[in-house]
Amino acid sequence: MPSGETISITLTPDTLRTVRESVEAGEYASVDALLDEAVHALQRQRRENAERLDEIRARIRRSLDAPRPPLSIEEVEAHMEVLF
Repeated sequence: MPSGETISITLTPDTLRTVRESVEAGEYASVDALLDEAVHALQRQRRENAERLDEIRARIRRSLDAPRPPLSIEEVEAHMEVLF
């Protein structure tokens, strides 16, 4: 495994305790391994959030591009009443 750059970070006491407890409990081989997994989880979460946002935007775009006539507020309210 290639060696990385050494950095200095400041953690809150609670976060530092959690990190140390996780390593001491054998959940991670080292603090480096824990932080590496945390960064990968953050990257994965950001990617998933971006994909969800893209899906939402595509649904909105399809809805806006749909050839249906627009509904008046009264028609929307009537449809909502039926649904509820």
